[in-house]
Amino acid sequence: MFETNQIKLRKLEISDAKIYHQWRNDIDVMSSTSPELDQFTLEETESFIKGILVSETSRSYMIVTKDDNKTVGIISLININRKDQSAECIIDIGEKEKWGQKIGQNSLKLLMNTAFNEWNLHRLMLQVFSFNTRAISMYEKLGFQLEGTLREAFYRGGMWHDIKIMSILKSEYQKKS
Repeated sequence: MFETNQIKLRKLEISDAKIYHQWRNDIDVMSSTSPELDQFTLEETESFIKGILVSETSRSYMIVTKDDNKTVGIISLININRKDQSAECIIDIGEKEKWGQKIGQNSLKLLMNTAFNEWNLHRLMLQVFSFNTRAISMYEKLGFQLEGTLREAFYRGGMWHDIKIMSILKSEYQKKS
């Protein structure tokens, strides 16, 4: 259920704080996905992870490459709403040497399959910065559609940027699969 030939997803654990802390403090990694660039202490990162682990509306998984058993990223469903059968996707590939290898795409496919076919969710959405064109292209390949734009909602590098809202419905996912 949580693996392909290339990757496997495993539940986030408090012992992942050290690796996640490295990514969270790497400006290259976070600049295209995180609205808040800052330097965090290890204690702050551990506290952040503890909050995720006890949340009833989130599920987070570490992405591990099978060829070298290396933890390379994190993928999550947040704001899980059981009544409306919806959730928001978040993904970060923290190991930069693994960028461009379709690890994010394969991880999101796994999560989408589980969300729609095991947890019976109806709708997945995500937010992406308008300048993150590689991610937007990947999301479109997976069937996500643009729902709207939060115009100039995000300030980075001395400029205002849009945030794109994209989503996919279970019926759209099933047609594509």
